[in-house]
Amino acid sequence: MRINHRKILFLVFDSIAKVMKKLSVYFLLVLILVACNSTKHVAKNEHMLTKNYIFVDSVKYKSSDLQKYILQKPNPRLLNLPLGLYFHNLGNHDKPKTPSEWGKENPKKYKFIKNVFSEKQSIAYANSLINLNNWFLSFDSPVIVNKNKVERTSDNLWAYYKTKGFFKSKVKAIIKRDSSQKKATVEYYITKGKPTLLDTIKFKIESPVLDSIYKASGITSLLKTGDQYNDKTFRKEAANVVKLYKNNGIYYFTESALGFYLDSMDSIKKNYKTNVDFLISRGRLEEKDGTYKNKDYKVQKIKEVVVRTDYSYTQKDEEYSDSITYKGIKFYGYNKIKYNPKYLAQSIFFKPGDIYKDTLRNLTRSHLKSLKNFKTTNLDFTSVGNTGDELRLDVFLSPKEKYTLGFDTELTHSNIREIGTSAKFSIIDRNAFRGAEILKLSFLGSYFRARNGPGYEIGADISLEIPRFVAPFGLNKLVPKAMSPKTRISIGASLQKNIGLDRQTITTGIDYKWNYTPKKTIQIEGFNLQYIANLNISQYFTIYGSEFDKIEVIKNNFFPNENLSAATAEKFVFKALTDSNFATNNPKEYLTLFNIANRYSIITSNFIIPTISYSYTYNSQTNFKDNNFSFFKFKITNSGNVVGLLSNKKDDSGAKTIAGTPIAQYFKTDIEYKKFWEVSDDSVIGFRSFFGLIIPYGKSDIPFSKSYFAGGSNDIRAWRSYDLGPGSFPNVFEFNTGSLKLLTSLEYRFNVVGDIKGALFLDAGNVWDISKSLYDFEDANFTGFSSLKDIALGSGFGIRYDLNFLVLRLDLGFKTYEPYLKENKWFENYNFRSAVYNIGINYPF
Repeated sequence: MRINHRKILFLVFDSIAKVMKKLSVYFLLVLILVACNSTKHVAKNEHMLTKNYIFVDSVKYKSSDLQKYILQKPNPRLLNLPLGLYFHNLGNHDKPKTPSEWGKENPKKYKFIKNVFSEKQSIAYANSLINLNNWFLSFDSPVIVNKNKVERTSDNLWAYYKTKGFFKSKVKAIIKRDSSQKKATVEYYITKGKPTLLDTIKFKIESPVLDSIYKASGITSLLKTGDQYNDKTFRKEAANVVKLYKNNGIYYFTESALGFYLDSMDSIKKNYKTNVDFLISRGRLEEKDGTYKNKDYKVQKIKEVVVRTDYSYTQKDEEYSDSITYKGIKFYGYNKIKYNPKYLAQSIFFKPGDIYKDTLRNLTRSHLKSLKNFKTTNLDFTSVGNTGDELRLDVFLSPKEKYTLGFDTELTHSNIREIGTSAKFSIIDRNAFRGAEILKLSFLGSYFRARNGPGYEIGADISLEIPRFVAPFGLNKLVPKAMSPKTRISIGASLQKNIGLDRQTITTGIDYKWNYTPKKTIQIEGFNLQYIANLNISQYFTIYGSEFDKIEVIKNNFFPNENLSAATAEKFVFKALTDSNFATNNPKEYLTLFNIANRYSIITSNFIIPTISYSYTYNSQTNFKDNNFSFFKFKITNSGNVVGLLSNKKDDSGAKTIAGTPIAQYFKTDIEYKKFWEVSDDSVIGFRSFFGLIIPYGKSDIPFSKSYFAGGSNDIRAWRSYDLGPGSFPNVFEFNTGSLKLLTSLEYRFNVVGDIKGALFLDAGNVWDISKSLYDFEDANFTGFSSLKDIALGSGFGIRYDLNFLVLRLDLGFKTYEPYLKENKWFENYNFRSAVYNIGINYPF
């Protein structure tokens, strides 16, 4: 009798899951029952804040944009429950804080543990209880209504509406207390009044130099007669003027030189209009020998550019041992200068004689940082000479270590690889050829247990990133250096022994990338070549014994006179699949053989994949804290179009080959869009959509590695990777792929307690075969808008732990709509047993 260990393990883990589920429910019920008295730690005559209400002109204000002005907010809630407060209430503020205090309060327990074990164990036991109590108390304590903070909030709201031009606005706060429950709500009533409008606007520029620049610029003022007064408009106007002068040589110009003067408040309140006098002063105050003098503004030019290539604060007073001058830029080094001045000068956008511009300063700083060669990049401008119209630029560069070693390791798990481990060792050489290049050599190794036995993978790759374009025929001049062009050349190889097939991969390529604008990036893969070969195909059915067993059963039942061995299994499968009588009369067995043939083709296919691609990326995110931004990426790829012209040879299916290996020929397009909205200080809504299409030509098949799949921790989370699709076709294959993919995700992210975040999500999508080259089944093909009914829907929730440098993520996905089911497609398997647990790093999108 054969023991099915997999089934036994499944039953064991399923039983454990059921027990854990019941325990978690019981724990939650106990937690709620014990801590449901949310005012447990609210003192007498105090009231816990439960809600803030804002009324603007007697109408309830529902938008969240005023919440940042409210100083006191109720305890955070999850599913309308203040879980953090419940945990806090499990603690006790009056419990002992030290083991000695605990011993005095619990003498019998303390002495019992001391007599049975030792006093050290008594102290340890006391500390464990004290720490547990302190842990409960570390959660959110009840927010107590503070009258002073309510009044300050009223002042904040009044000041806010004043910045909008409502100078006669009024704010009244009412605290509604429920003494029996020790709870309270606060209501803020805002009466805006009539807004103030801008009347006559006058500009007065005292400096002839500034006046000339202003008039020559043709700048349009944001201040317009008849517009409502708004502080934000005035701030933008000031910023625009400062930017104008700082980019036209006025290095020392600051916002303090600007003044906006309005009518008296009495006049404003009477007429609801105000005149505006916009004054720009003639000069600035300069301190010299303890006295201040007024100096007129002048257009300043760069006289000198000095670069310290190996600056160190500890060496700042030492003499330089090396110096080079290149195109007017002076380079100094405490040691021998290791950077080629020709290339380093390309990152410095100031030359002697140039007029100072803030944009060039920012561009120089960002360009030097993008080289990834320096720890710090400081730019210092100082006045030189007696005329006051010349500057010296000092650039201080502190290099990073030339060589860096890196080591990464991780555990892996998927429906293909049950358990495994991988490690990557890297060596980085900065400034490899004296042009700030980055040379990286990496070695990769992994070992895993697959369904049919063990396997391993080893590989190595080397890449060179050059901070400029390297291209023939003067093509490097097409992209200005201000766009930070980069060239990346790479080559790599790997050998994967996946249950004995010895898969070999060789990749090489050259990529070009540049920042068209600060938000727009363009990348061109000039020529990337990938070679995939399986070196031990003949042993497939020997190694995959379970596949051979299935074939043998079908052979014995339906083809008893056929000879079958591991060496002839492939021929038998394809012979049976071409037998029309067998396909018609035995659909179940036919599907089994089709699955085996599909898996055989996926694992054993060899390909040469030569690609050229273009991608455009738009990202409006200003920094990692920005939660209001959009992201768009478009990529189009061609494989085999150019290389296909080099060969006239074809295989039996008509696909072009080189040295007997098929050339992958296809066009591929990927379009991705993401949008994020910050709902409040601690919650964000994220939306993602993806469209992908791959169309083969020239009788070529689609390489498995380039086809689309659905499911997984960063995809449709209610299905495992490769488990969903294609279309409404039943999940009978181990690898379900397609040539068309649609994906949409909506996720609401929010704080739970401390660094623990929560998420609710909906994922929808699927893959289809649009080329009809992967599957011969109608349910798998995309036939038009009618196929959109095959879009699967998953929903669920997740918990994330924010470690600042990364986010640990656990998502639980439930199958909500399953298009492949014949009936009861909605919520048929919407349960914990059929749910998919996804463990991931960082957010899914």
